[in-house]
Amino acid sequence: MADNPNPNLDAETPATPPKKKGVKRRAFLIGSALLAGGGAFGLYWGDSSARSRAKALTETGKDHNFLSWMKIGEDDRVTVYSPHIDFGQGSHTGLAQMLADELDADWSKVRVEQAPADSAFANTPLGRGFLAEVSGAPGVINALPTAIISMITRSMPLQITGGSSALRFTGQVGMRTVGAAVRLALIEEAAARLGVPANELTTADSKVSHAKSGKSLRYGELAAGAAGRSLESSPKLKDRKDYKLIGKPIARADIPAKVDGSAVYGIDFKLPNMRVATISAAPVRGGKLLSVDEKPAMAVSGVEKVVRLDDAVIVVAKGYWQALKGLQALAPKFSDGGHSGVSTASIYAAQDALRKAGKPDNEGGEGDVDAAFGAAGAKLIEADYRVPFLHHAMMEPFALTAQFKGGKLEFWGGLQDPLSARVRAAKAADIDVDDVVFHPMIMGGGFGRRFPDVTEIIDQVAILAKQVPYPVKLIWSREEEVQHGTYRPQSSAHLKAALDKNGKIAAWRTDYVQSGDAEAETSFIYAIPATSRRHFNYQSNQIDGPWRSVNSTQIGFYNESFMDELALASGQDAYQFRRKHLPEGSRYQKVLDEVAKRSGWGSELPKGVGRGIAIVESFGTIVAEVVEATTKDDGSPKLLKAWAVVDCGTTVNPLNAEAQISGGMIMGLSSAIGEAINIDKGAVVESNLADYQILKLADAPPMIDVHFIESGAKMGGIGEPGVPPASAALANALFAATGKRIRTLPMLTQAKA
Repeated sequence: MADNPNPNLDAETPATPPKKKGVKRRAFLIGSALLAGGGAFGLYWGDSSARSRAKALTETGKDHNFLSWMKIGEDDRVTVYSPHIDFGQGSHTGLAQMLADELDADWSKVRVEQAPADSAFANTPLGRGFLAEVSGAPGVINALPTAIISMITRSMPLQITGGSSALRFTGQVGMRTVGAAVRLALIEEAAARLGVPANELTTADSKVSHAKSGKSLRYGELAAGAAGRSLESSPKLKDRKDYKLIGKPIARADIPAKVDGSAVYGIDFKLPNMRVATISAAPVRGGKLLSVDEKPAMAVSGVEKVVRLDDAVIVVAKGYWQALKGLQALAPKFSDGGHSGVSTASIYAAQDALRKAGKPDNEGGEGDVDAAFGAAGAKLIEADYRVPFLHHAMMEPFALTAQFKGGKLEFWGGLQDPLSARVRAAKAADIDVDDVVFHPMIMGGGFGRRFPDVTEIIDQVAILAKQVPYPVKLIWSREEEVQHGTYRPQSSAHLKAALDKNGKIAAWRTDYVQSGDAEAETSFIYAIPATSRRHFNYQSNQIDGPWRSVNSTQIGFYNESFMDELALASGQDAYQFRRKHLPEGSRYQKVLDEVAKRSGWGSELPKGVGRGIAIVESFGTIVAEVVEATTKDDGSPKLLKAWAVVDCGTTVNPLNAEAQISGGMIMGLSSAIGEAINIDKGAVVESNLADYQILKLADAPPMIDVHFIESGAKMGGIGEPGVPPASAALANALFAATGKRIRTLPMLTQAKA
């Protein structure tokens, strides 16, 4: 059976736990998008006008565009346009592999380019995938015509990189389908030119061949005619056994330029006569600029201008160091916005009070949890967990360059949603979005920090550009970037469960408090008769935002730490206890069994060394991890070995997938051990990487083993799912080693306690 182009239909449906009922707040956004898509803007951006614009933006006269996604040159070169930004996740190469495999293209002639930040390149397959996933009605969404989905995604507008969505949505639904459809069009064109039936033709290495006559035609020869043909909307995709590129460890296309230094990031970008600026915002989020004496900055050589914003001050100079020196010479006065009493401790206290008040803003689950808790013979287990604000700690701080000229704004930099970046910049500059041009660039890290809705630098550079008569690059210092992040929410949770007389979980309740809604990217994978998840919404003065794997880091730590506590209370092995609560014969059990086998679970360990296990499903991918750890003389964790087993359905590029999982695991371990953003008197305490403690290479596990199970199930994401199990696996390992249970992160605070 061929792989189904519809990502919501599996070739094989595995056994899964019962679906949990819950309120879908994001369904409101779907309704809004449908209305917008049916409006005038959506009609304007119908498929035909979008394709015409895409052709105008990409064709040079010697190549031919297909569906905005790709073009074929007369020299046989295939150019794939990625609507996703590359910031180290390797999706450009994976997307090209998927399209080229279905196209039967010669890989040596395939190139990937960043799609322009233009609504003609809005991501329709991603829109369909996201809408199906968050609406709770995938059947309805997948029944909608592509033209309707296209109008919705262009009117939203949608061109994001996030949610581990590139390969599982854009690749599976978009790139493969386009590759297969264009291949058929090339065959039809060749059949017409050669005067032979299409079913007698084969394709390979960017050629269409006719075995009987020995004739063949290059894709470049056929491109012009094929581009004028109607494309099949639902072409048959290849069977897994016929893959030539999918599943192969192909070297990433972006690596050479990053190694030889030719890659240009936003912080590297230069224009003639460009000035450089840097900024200092109110230390307390919500505070305002009260006053500033500009004279000390203007006295610094090279400084040309001081710009006041509502909540910040900017210094513009001929270079960054002059701008920074000028900024440091200032003594701006800011208000605290009434938030001087906010601290890490006060936030936790407020969260506890909100939860104990017992009025959740959203809840889901099934069965009668309270009845199970009150049943005769039930053994009740309860625990409280806390996790701090987390910073994204991107390698490259924010840097955007902008120029305002002739009533139009042009800007350059690395952001995770180019189309929405244009919209936000237009609003800040008070001009029409059609008068804004954004040039997306590669990024030195992102992890959710570079989404336009949480990226104030877009507003700042747009306002700044209107006040100076030359191009200007605005750079945030590392201190500014650390102290004005959009952090993963500080969160707390109370978990309660009942064990029956057989040591099985009869009921489970999670009450958790943080900003946002009750949606999570984490599935509750255990088959338990009664479950309840109640969310209490709390917002501090900080701006929260998505952090790599979003809510799965908090929920994964809570659930998998608590599963160990329940296993202990029932007198059972942590691995076997989990296994008994997973559907028999399911993908979950297979992943869990494999990681236990590969890690030597149950074998003897030296004294003071422990193993911990955790399994989390997020973004459609199941990941089980085992960490082996001990403690140093000061009580801090020492990582020894780590294992991960992954079922993402199909692994497109094993080399890159392994890097993503191992990198995600290290990020999860780092955040668990030492990372935390603390608040005192309303302001962030940490100021640089010296006090925001990221795991050093010397302290990472010397050995990480990553293994993939090719189940053929619906494709899942790969960029984020390696993160969530890591913190719980380590906490469980340290309990096994020391007998000390860690319920509050980061762990270094526990070691020092």
